[in-house]
Amino acid sequence: MTRSTAEVAIRPALRPRRAVRRGARGAPVWVVIAAGSVVIAAMLPVVYLFIRGIDGGETTWDFLTRPQSMKVIWRTVTVIFTVTLFSLIVAVPAAWLTMRTNMPFRRVLAVALALPLVVPSFVMATTLIEALGPKGSLQELLEPFGVERMPSIYGLAGATLVLVLMTYPYVYLTVRATIAGLNPELAEASRSMGYTVLGAFRRVTLPLLMPAIGSGSILAALYTLSDFGGVALMRHNTLTVSIMTNYQTSIDRTAGAAMSMMLVVFAVALLFIESTIRGRRRYDDASGNVGRTQREIRLGWWTLPALVFVLLPIIAGVVVPVAVLVEWLLRGFAKGLEGAPIVTPLWNSLQASGLAAIATVLMALPVAFVTVRYRSWFSDLFGKAAYIGFGLPGVVVALSLVFFAVNFALVAYQTLLLLVFAYAVLFLPVALGSLRSGLMQINPGLEEAAQSLGKTQLQSFVRVTLPIMMPSIFASAAMVFLLTMKELPATLILGPTGFDTLATSIWSASSEAFFTQTAASSLILVAAAGVPTAWLVLREHSRSR
Repeated sequence: MTRSTAEVAIRPALRPRRAVRRGARGAPVWVVIAAGSVVIAAMLPVVYLFIRGIDGGETTWDFLTRPQSMKVIWRTVTVIFTVTLFSLIVAVPAAWLTMRTNMPFRRVLAVALALPLVVPSFVMATTLIEALGPKGSLQELLEPFGVERMPSIYGLAGATLVLVLMTYPYVYLTVRATIAGLNPELAEASRSMGYTVLGAFRRVTLPLLMPAIGSGSILAALYTLSDFGGVALMRHNTLTVSIMTNYQTSIDRTAGAAMSMMLVVFAVALLFIESTIRGRRRYDDASGNVGRTQREIRLGWWTLPALVFVLLPIIAGVVVPVAVLVEWLLRGFAKGLEGAPIVTPLWNSLQASGLAAIATVLMALPVAFVTVRYRSWFSDLFGKAAYIGFGLPGVVVALSLVFFAVNFALVAYQTLLLLVFAYAVLFLPVALGSLRSGLMQINPGLEEAAQSLGKTQLQSFVRVTLPIMMPSIFASAAMVFLLTMKELPATLILGPTGFDTLATSIWSASSEAFFTQTAASSLILVAAAGVPTAWLVLREHSRSR
């Protein structure tokens, strides 16, 4: 096959085509009702903040226009930009290298790359300070070589390091799920045209990964916007730090509500930027040959540089925190200290996280279906509204649900049902991003063909689309499960009385400086969350090879 002939053959599959604008009116009624109900639930925190903002009146606007508030807003913008940029730089090549190449130990490395997702941000920050701080473990190792003090880790640099390690797994797992479903014939055809491996990746694979990259990027940016523990310990005062300080130290919640409304504005702006860049294009494979076996790409002399590139985030995000936690545990045991009770918090964490993963994926499916298959301004509004909760701190979402539960559903207050609902509102965008990117890879002509054979829209979705989407569905459920395992503010505020999880146990122990108990609970959390992570990653390997 000549180069020109091959280009003609693959061009229809590679061209990002304009999406079919069927409009929300063409969507099944049950899908619109389900998606609308989910969006209403996701918007409850915004309604709560709006009520608080109205109560504040002119005080709200005066607070936001202060010079000090402007500085906080600028620090928030800078950390969002740097974290999102470096998360992409780490995640996209790592996903491709561990999925498509013959990199040594790639399955072990693939699992390890996802593990920073399960470490609470305050634990990640504390262990990195202990290891890399001015008087940390690394400085002690280098002291014989004349290094008396390491550079300061605090400020924007430290906050960026912590948050990149916390957020790149969002992009990494979303991109991996998409790579697992790509049609390998496209890349092979580009290689037959004479393109190098990098050329084929740039011209073929990368355009098809853009929905996943966009979804992962917006999750990384929104997580950065809402994080408290990492930026607080790194002494980088952002909007979330100011909000948490206000809620903890002030009876008047007007200032906290005003700053939380700024987070909503930031979240909407980020969503608008992402949707503008993505545009109304289709990224599905016109051939319909998704999920077929993919041939390994041999790295050759690139093996060592690629291995070093993949190992760096693993060392910083997994090895260093685990090593510090093990050191704390052994030091405590040597002094005769005991670890914290584990069985009950572990069971509570697994129970709540499992229910949250199922509930969140079920809530995200109709929203993903409407926003991808029935594109209109109305469905785009659905998609944007569903993402806003992820940009708010957990304490804001939890307080909003307390407000609505006390006033409208008192029977649900301090029940596991309300806690799982809070998790679903918080992490709905995590599930939605992966589901949307997976659905955008599937040619709608497959569903239309099933309908032409007499199947209803629901039957064609269940029997045709849903099986192809399974990698994205499992990726969504796994990410929600992992995030729920470490969620703290919502659990503290909404959890039933006496409902201790691993995250609350870690927080209680660390706040009282019980480092042995902190280490024990943290290591159990990493181990428990590592099992579904490993299953998810290895399952994707088996599907793509």
